[in-house]
Amino acid sequence: MQASEALLHRFYEAFQRRDHATMTACYGPEATFSDPVFPALRGTEVGAMWRMLCERGADLRIAFGEVEANADRGSARWEAWYTFSATNRPVHNVIQASFEFRAGLILHHRDRFDLYRWARQALGLKGILLGWAPPVQRAIRGQAARALEGFISKHQTG
Repeated sequence: MQASEALLHRFYEAFQRRDHATMTACYGPEATFSDPVFPALRGTEVGAMWRMLCERGADLRIAFGEVEANADRGSARWEAWYTFSATNRPVHNVIQASFEFRAGLILHHRDRFDLYRWARQALGLKGILLGWAPPVQRAIRGQAARALEGFISKHQTG
């Protein structure tokens, strides 16, 4: 198995265990992460996001597969099942991930998924009716950014 492929297996196996420290250790110090909810995380924000998701995801379940990688680039498909805490609704998210590596670590990580599909599940009727709308999607991103900022603040001070 190629070293970068092993790195991705280590990352997702750690995610299955909700081991955010091992996940964070898979990233280089200048890493970036983006997805439809967190479009532009950098450096320590990336690890903080995974820590927040792992700690808050009481019923989080992860499956992954289709891992492919060479020394420079990689990809994987993963799925998450959890209860969205704000609405207590079940979510099943299907994600396609792409990676760029440097010095044996993840430099850039991009997750792609259908935000409207997510909103329909997580938000119920509001998501069905309005989850496609840019203002609602901006609100989802804003709420997530505020949650991450609060999480980072809380863990920096105590």
